[in-house]
Amino acid sequence: MKVVRTIAALETAPGTGLVPTMGALHDGHVALLRAARRENRTVVMSLFVNPAQFDEQADLAAYPRDEARDLVIAEAEGVDVVFAPAAEELYPPGFATWVEPGETGAEGAARPGHFRGVATVCLKLFDLVRPERAYFGQKDAQQLAVIRRLVRDLNVPVEIRAVPTVRDPDGLALSSRNGRLSAQERERALGLPRALASASGDPDPVAAARSSLNGLEAEYVELLDLGDAKVLAAAIRVGSTRLIDNVLVEGELA
Repeated sequence: MKVVRTIAALETAPGTGLVPTMGALHDGHVALLRAARRENRTVVMSLFVNPAQFDEQADLAAYPRDEARDLVIAEAEGVDVVFAPAAEELYPPGFATWVEPGETGAEGAARPGHFRGVATVCLKLFDLVRPERAYFGQKDAQQLAVIRRLVRDLNVPVEIRAVPTVRDPDGLALSSRNGRLSAQERERALGLPRALASASGDPDPVAAARSSLNGLEAEYVELLDLGDAKVLAAAIRVGSTRLIDNVLVEGELA
């Protein structure tokens, strides 16, 4: 496995699958890497904590980082190239060109500027790596919607592949933020996937999910249209930790 830290050293190849990550890899990322490995001759994983998508500097500072562990996982999953640039490599002095997505749903309203950072860094990665396919998790459903629209609107020649959410045995969607939860907070957080699952077949899933949250305060609950699919999505805070989740209620994401 090759680790590349500069744009100049990054080589493109036909038949490449790209898995964009910010590190702190867990089994959700592994599912993306395995999907990419099955479907492509070459797998490139980006490893970059993107400062442009954090609306709170404290959240950026607290984001878990363990590059050595991430590289071990990437190599074990058959990644060919890890692109791990410094922030200055992607955002050099004087950088001033941004991708401004249109409708970004309740998640975008809750995190001003977040999807501008996501869309900009993903477009840069698509341009630098030139993948045939790029892999994103269903858990970040609004991100998936933003990236699919970016590719469509700007005629980017890449296929966006959605991989189902990976969950712990208790049902909590895997996230790098889960490690911040105490045992008591984790038990409370389980109310989110349970509420979404119980409401997914209801005629009014948004209202049903809100009424099933059992005291958890929702930042939002919304029904999100992803083209060929609809998902019921929500965000909550448990203590100081913000968690998002969604369930498929109609269609297919792949």
